[in-house]
Amino acid sequence: MRIAVIADIHANLEALQAVLDRIAALTVDEIVCLGDIVGYNANPNECIDIIRSEKIVSVLGNHDASATGREEPNRFNALARSAIFWTREHLTEENRLFLLNIPREKRAHEFILMHGSLHDTNRYLLSRNDAAENFHLLAGLPGELKLGFFGHTHIGTAFIDHQGSISSDLSSELSLSSGKRYLINPGSVGQPRDDDPRASFLVYDLDDRTVQFFRVEYDIKMCQDKIVRAGLPPQLAWRLEQGR
Repeated sequence: MRIAVIADIHANLEALQAVLDRIAALTVDEIVCLGDIVGYNANPNECIDIIRSEKIVSVLGNHDASATGREEPNRFNALARSAIFWTREHLTEENRLFLLNIPREKRAHEFILMHGSLHDTNRYLLSRNDAAENFHLLAGLPGELKLGFFGHTHIGTAFIDHQGSISSDLSSELSLSSGKRYLINPGSVGQPRDDDPRASFLVYDLDDRTVQFFRVEYDIKMCQDKIVRAGLPPQLAWRLEQGR
């Protein structure tokens, strides 16, 4: 079984469509989303509509929570906060209710899906110390979970726990060992922050126990034009072409 893992779409319709087109050519059995379907960009409803129509299993992102009013964007910077208030004004009621009912984390198959850190949607998982804390939390869950997928940082990476020693791996392909535990981020569909503007996602093969990362080009100019026309902060358009 092959599962595509996407995260941090952030209302970027052009990137989402390009990623789904690439996934369709890869023969996957399922797609899961690690949250932040909305925020920053100008097509929140269209992106949610696709997630719903394709029946993509999703967990809640911090922007999703703030866009619905479930949380307030008190910890957001000015650009992100401005985009959240714009999104609140433009979300359909049907899509707002959809976001309201997304769980913060979800078990699927042999892994867990989360947006930020385990049990904390807003907290970034950036360092080996962050990973160590999350592996500790993972051990406290029922069952023998050895794999978690997370988003929020917009940077594709893998943290590996081998008998308490934590390392990170930025390789484009990974073979998972039964004697290790993993926390893996697919990178961002809609707003990458690793100096590569191409949309990012991964495919996990449950049978081969392999993870492969992919990058996809999309029409950045079209997304930028929509941001400007919508009256969103122009800096949000600029950062897309910078990949940061």
